[in-house]
Amino acid sequence: MELSSLMGDSASQGKEAPTAFEYGAQISSSLISGEAKIVVSESGLKVTALFDAVEIPYSDIAGLAMKDYGVILHTTSVGDVHLSRMGSLSEPFYFAALDAYNKKVLKALFVSGKSALETKGAYICVEDGIVTSGAAPIQVYDNCVCILPPDLGARRIPLCFVTGMEKKDYSITLHLDSAEQFTFEKLGYDTEPFAAAVEKQIRTMREKTLVAVREFDPTLTAVQAAAIAKLIPQGVAAPVGRLGVIAPSFVAALEAAIADSRAADSYSVFKEMCDPTQIYIGFKQDEGRDGKGEGDLSIPPRVQDDLVLWMIIPSPDGHAGAVEFAGGENAAAATFVYRFGGDYKHFAQKLNRALEATAFKREIIRLTEEELHQPQNEDYRMAAQRTHAIQFVRGCFTGRAIHTSLDNWKKQLLALWHY
Repeated sequence: MELSSLMGDSASQGKEAPTAFEYGAQISSSLISGEAKIVVSESGLKVTALFDAVEIPYSDIAGLAMKDYGVILHTTSVGDVHLSRMGSLSEPFYFAALDAYNKKVLKALFVSGKSALETKGAYICVEDGIVTSGAAPIQVYDNCVCILPPDLGARRIPLCFVTGMEKKDYSITLHLDSAEQFTFEKLGYDTEPFAAAVEKQIRTMREKTLVAVREFDPTLTAVQAAAIAKLIPQGVAAPVGRLGVIAPSFVAALEAAIADSRAADSYSVFKEMCDPTQIYIGFKQDEGRDGKGEGDLSIPPRVQDDLVLWMIIPSPDGHAGAVEFAGGENAAAATFVYRFGGDYKHFAQKLNRALEATAFKREIIRLTEEELHQPQNEDYRMAAQRTHAIQFVRGCFTGRAIHTSLDNWKKQLLALWHY
């Protein structure tokens, strides 16, 4: 919770700035109490009392609820904030605050562009054996479906990991490759349009992946290109062994791209340290999603400009792993190292999910809890709170092996792997 000045600019280029609507309320909390005016802004709720002015950032709000003609804000820093005596404005305030809150959540989850469909309904999420349910707005975007309850239960479901859709009379279930599933019910007349919108986005995504695969390796047959595209839809890395069975030429093209990057030497070392067929390699065109990265201008244009290329590598005993970027803005500044206890395939699935969920911005993974709670990282914190894969990968993160000399880098890597 941050103290803030609520005096906005009164004029801009000679024109008077519009005045935001102020909601009157009786506020009760450990931070501020008494009669107050509240303004709903993009970043949070700005509250002014007679002698105090504070902002309650949306990143600090764990839930909003209407109760007894008032509104309760559940915050992570000062507990519950009760707003009462709002009269007929309690409901308009709640929905205005909820709309702004959801916009902030979507931004934190790296959702951009215009939605293809918006509806409301019930949902049931099964993630890592944990079942949650509720009712909320549901939105379909070009690469995801979003569930937006008024709490930390918001979810961004990436369509590139959807392996099946089960349609019944009154429900639709999306099955993901990691055994997660999301069921949508009580959509009313939007049931069929919702299914159609999801199917359309998946088809479009698959078509784009097929084009990218063919451009990457023009020697592929139609059958090979289709099989590769199914294995590595946008945002997914796959084992070299499986890719090689389908098309050795595609693996050769991937390795040629790696050879053109700063990761060439480290890739050669990785191949000596583990079974090369178990190395996961992924690629996608950089679509320029906003976020923070670790760019390196020494990467050749073929790799740096428009290609995100990365590897997931197992340790010799399979109890640890590493992630190396050979292209895109994260290219090879350092190798991220993890320990996960032995299930390498499960780790690779979670890593795929986490990278896709963060638009390949690895900074969110390496930040400490203290750093994650700094104001400048509030979007990352909100994403981590609402994405199981990010939480899992952050828990596995051990450290970084910095690319200085090859020998020093290898020593750092082995030390982090406990060898």
